[in-house]
Amino acid sequence: MLNFAIETAREAGQVLLEKFGRKIEISKKGNINLVTEADFASEKLIIEKIRSHYPKHSILAEESGESNAAVIDGEKVWKWIIDPLDGTTNYAHGYPCFCITIALEHRDEIVLGVTFDPTRNELFAAEKGQGATLNGRKISVSETSELSEALIVTGFPYNLADKDNFAGHLTDFLVRSRGVRRDGSAAIDMAYVACGRFDGFWEEGLNPWDVAAGVLLIEEAGGRISYYDNSPFSIYKAPICASNNLIHTEMLDILK
Repeated sequence: MLNFAIETAREAGQVLLEKFGRKIEISKKGNINLVTEADFASEKLIIEKIRSHYPKHSILAEESGESNAAVIDGEKVWKWIIDPLDGTTNYAHGYPCFCITIALEHRDEIVLGVTFDPTRNELFAAEKGQGATLNGRKISVSETSELSEALIVTGFPYNLADKDNFAGHLTDFLVRSRGVRRDGSAAIDMAYVACGRFDGFWEEGLNPWDVAAGVLLIEEAGGRISYYDNSPFSIYKAPICASNNLIHTEMLDILK
């Protein structure tokens, strides 16, 4: 199944590249959140391939929502969770920071995850209990042990005005870390934590398809995921704190 997810992500990436930089149809899903014809084209390809190879599996996709398939004893056994274009605003503006991300959930546990950045040809993949890779090579989180030496990444929630604590958190991280970045793709941010480019990540207001693959990537690379109060994380509820594990406590001290 991992090879299938990798192949599918690469094919969807080619769809995005073919449309990238060209005049495309853009619409809004709210006051700020965008969706493009590339989102729909990529999602259509991914869903068709899943339906062809795994017709009894259910699918949770950003643009088309959830479709139910086979249920055993009242339980959804297999669910594909997909974001056909994470970083749509970047994509719409011609900024080359976007990706496709695909995860597979089995009995409420993420068992594989793939994030593909087509502009850099970087394929991040993880399988439960098998570690994480970048283009086939094993990756691990960073060894940065102090927040003061860490490079942190975040994303700005669309409903920023409703997030009273966000400005304070951002200021604290700017003061207490080596630096804070904001690239506009949570899936890429999390993949970069997994491979050690970033040391920590926090964000509010994310959806399951934004984080499903990234959670497994980070955990399989030796990192740590939790809520701000250090309780266990679920992809179905924000916010998220992710790190290389070594600076997690310092991050939570700010976020609590």
